[in-house]
Amino acid sequence: MRGVVEQSVVERCEDGDKEKKKRRRPRRSKQNASASATCSSANEMRGEVSECLENGSISNYDTTSMSYSSSKQGGLETDPLDKHGLHKASDVAFTSLPTMHLNEQALNAEVGSMKNQHIFPSDPSGRMCSKSCPVPIDCEQSIQSFTNKNVLSPYQDEGCAQRKYFTPHWSTEAVNEALEKGNVFRASFRVNAYNRLEAYCTIEGVKTDVLISGLASQNRAVEGDIVAVKVDPFSLWSRIKGSTVFSNNAGLTEDHNLLPDVTFVGDSWKGKGKVDVNCDFGHEINHFLLHEKGFPYEDDAFLVENISQEPMGHSHVNGHHPPVFGPSHVSCFGERSNMDSLEKICAAINSFPSKRPTGSVVAIIERSPRRVAVVGFLSIKQWLSSRVLHRKGAKMNKTYLSLSDSEYIQLTPTDPKFPKMVVPVKGLHDCIKKRLEDGDASMETELVAAQISDWGEESSLPLAHVMHIFGRGGEIEPRIAAILFENAIRPSEFSPESLSCLPHIPWKVPQEEIERRRDLRNLCIFTIDPSTATDLDDALSVEKLSGGNFRVGVHIADASYFVLPDGVLDREAQSRSTSVYLLQHKLPMLPPLLSENLGSLIPGVDRLAFSIFWDINLAGDVVDRWIGRTVIQSCCKLSYEHAQGIIDGMFDVEGSKILGNDCPQLHGHFKLPEVIRSIKYLYAISKTLRANRFNDGALLLDGAKVILLFDEHGVPYDSTFSVRKDSNSLVEEFMLLANRTAAEVISRAFPDNALLRRHPEPNLRKLREFEAFCSKHGLELDASSSGQFHHSLEQIREKLKNDSVLFDILLSYASRPMQLATYFCSGDLKDNKNDWSHYALAVPLYTHFTSPLRRYPDIIVHRTLAAAIEAEELYLKHGAKMQKVKNGEEMRRCFTGIHFDKNAAESVEGQKALSVAASKHRLPCTEILADVVAYCNERKLASRHAKDGCERLYMWVLLKKKEVFFSFFFSLYFQLDLCSDHLPLW
Repeated sequence: MRGVVEQSVVERCEDGDKEKKKRRRPRRSKQNASASATCSSANEMRGEVSECLENGSISNYDTTSMSYSSSKQGGLETDPLDKHGLHKASDVAFTSLPTMHLNEQALNAEVGSMKNQHIFPSDPSGRMCSKSCPVPIDCEQSIQSFTNKNVLSPYQDEGCAQRKYFTPHWSTEAVNEALEKGNVFRASFRVNAYNRLEAYCTIEGVKTDVLISGLASQNRAVEGDIVAVKVDPFSLWSRIKGSTVFSNNAGLTEDHNLLPDVTFVGDSWKGKGKVDVNCDFGHEINHFLLHEKGFPYEDDAFLVENISQEPMGHSHVNGHHPPVFGPSHVSCFGERSNMDSLEKICAAINSFPSKRPTGSVVAIIERSPRRVAVVGFLSIKQWLSSRVLHRKGAKMNKTYLSLSDSEYIQLTPTDPKFPKMVVPVKGLHDCIKKRLEDGDASMETELVAAQISDWGEESSLPLAHVMHIFGRGGEIEPRIAAILFENAIRPSEFSPESLSCLPHIPWKVPQEEIERRRDLRNLCIFTIDPSTATDLDDALSVEKLSGGNFRVGVHIADASYFVLPDGVLDREAQSRSTSVYLLQHKLPMLPPLLSENLGSLIPGVDRLAFSIFWDINLAGDVVDRWIGRTVIQSCCKLSYEHAQGIIDGMFDVEGSKILGNDCPQLHGHFKLPEVIRSIKYLYAISKTLRANRFNDGALLLDGAKVILLFDEHGVPYDSTFSVRKDSNSLVEEFMLLANRTAAEVISRAFPDNALLRRHPEPNLRKLREFEAFCSKHGLELDASSSGQFHHSLEQIREKLKNDSVLFDILLSYASRPMQLATYFCSGDLKDNKNDWSHYALAVPLYTHFTSPLRRYPDIIVHRTLAAAIEAEELYLKHGAKMQKVKNGEEMRRCFTGIHFDKNAAESVEGQKALSVAASKHRLPCTEILADVVAYCNERKLASRHAKDGCERLYMWVLLKKKEVFFSFFFSLYFQLDLCSDHLPLW
């Protein structure tokens, strides 16, 4: 009955517009023909990605040849790939540097707020300074000007009724009530970078993302928003692309990159209406201006048809009309609890795996930080067309307002996941307006920072405000500044308050601190790092014991000694969360004074460390361990090349034979033969550990990675593929073992507030698709477990040993089903311990402990370990009986030893000791830690996005400079590095 009513309503609306549309058709057909000549149409049945390349509506900023300025900034030119994915770099104009669509995974990019964070230096008054603007841009003053009531908003309509393109968002009360009843669901919103008409919502507990088709259903949500989504009835669900038919876009295997079988059809259009969100929206600005002054917009229907078949936001999916949204509407699954509704959706997905849920956004719960971090270009051509329109209107109406009161200019974001925007000229800084009024065409090449300020129901485009200018979009440094801005990554400068938390140099370890720690300064300890590394946070040692076992030590810089809980430096480190490495740039999490000096394990000087020792037998089994705070002195800084040379026999055991003149410098009383012998011991042990790990089911998806080579000016001149060395694996195995050990200790001692890291199982549907792909090409693949997956890939590697290119491409596809590893609080998943495991490593517990100088979670883990150690001491001090082992040593490791004493931990004395230690070391409770890990996950992902963005930027520079063809297959090699975060091992 409801469907009949809805259909009749639609028919009445359409009948009322027939005559009006008929009168408009001649004029509209001419303009539609013009638009279609410049923009390829969007999907109808198959969801093909629309492209607007011919008239430069995507990028029309600069077409000059590439050059390099004296400031080491490369002028770049590019445009998007053509339909064949191939361009000759010398023929490409690309100063806008749009996102490279390499078929890569479009992940949810929620990042921190950028409030009060600026990339460019400021003058004494704190205002922004831009290289391209002669005066500082005062963001606060500009925003006030922009929000002034004298600026006529495009949403205000004087004398003409406004047409609504979107349904109103539900109220907070209505959303909360609907969430409790299970009528709507909280979800993260992501947009398909290849087709902005498609968005996906991830609902916790639902394994298949919900498709949000069409701008009307998206209802003004943008990338990264947390939204309330209403799931459609099952009859309206779409078929998952590739489930029964093959697609031209079969390579897009991520949920948020798939182009599903959805078509937008209005009865009056009979399938002829096509949506193209990438076409030029100059008519939208004119539409604002004309409506403001009371002029009838003669082609208003053309605008409506480009955005939605119905102005109130009814999207038409698979020929059906979804119900009108409203807080009083009954859920498609009835009035039931949220959990019951989730179970109903999951049951439907399991019963019909080829179907994908569809839905619509009814409210925005949390606004994405990306709303205030938009990067794009202003279109001077659209502004000029508005001025012409004003002059014509002035002749017709003497009461027409002045230009500065009502003009708008178009902003085209560089991120294709964001819509084009309109910016009031009134809100622009004077220096920008002056350049626009002078017709300065170079203004279109300036990369600007903007924020979305409003998006009403009456506008198809959001209203934005320009905050500052980065510089020319074709130069490297402005592009890097824009990448950092988009990802809310702070500059490298640290506040004086945070620096005041550190001791002055020269600094020595206080004697009282040495007495509280185990003194290891007489042990042969050394670091193995990249040759250019300055933040040395891990070191190794090994001793051969009398019984044939080996005692291996991992020694990690004790950053927690300097970064005290809740201090200024701690808050600074937590805010940054991770160091960011951008090929030619480094933005450290901790001040260089700490990360490269006081905390770095520099050879020849005393340094504080957190050490873990294992007694390992010849089979690679750990028979005993010790964990504690130490003081060490590294005797040598080895590069991976040094260690590899020792492994390859370039140095003999006695040190008398040295091939080459690159000999590591030694400090203290240790000699080169001792270091060589230690490396050989460690390498032999690491091979055993590695073999055991893969026998236990670990998975490795590690293919070739592209390495860019830079000249003395910081400009890439060539590329090569990295070669994984045995020395890399040597270090990796012991770091993995240290992380696993730390996870075991903290999760047992503090089961409610341990910071751990999990890697979920891969997406089952995508995994099955990959299995089918391999089977089709005669390759046997068993992905029933991580171990079988790895074993199958090794067999395929052997089968394709003469075609390494094909195998690397295969590995890149194998990584697509993998999900991201994330931090979590153990208390959050206390009742679901099966979800704690790490799929790729095939271990039940894992965390990050080994890099506290560049990762904030490691600092929290260090504090938790310190609390566990102190709780042991307190427990034994207050009457616990000393147990004896075979050699008479007192057993003091009831919480941190290889055998965990559960009875001691659960006893009254044990609980009291753990509580006191947790309080002393300021361990966060479950709720606070959950917030911290969520933020750390966001920052880690933002860091990854920034790194990927810079790599793409430098790759564009290299391709342009070398004037080579950029093929899709070369891009696959580049993707190998982009996919590496799916299997983070450190």
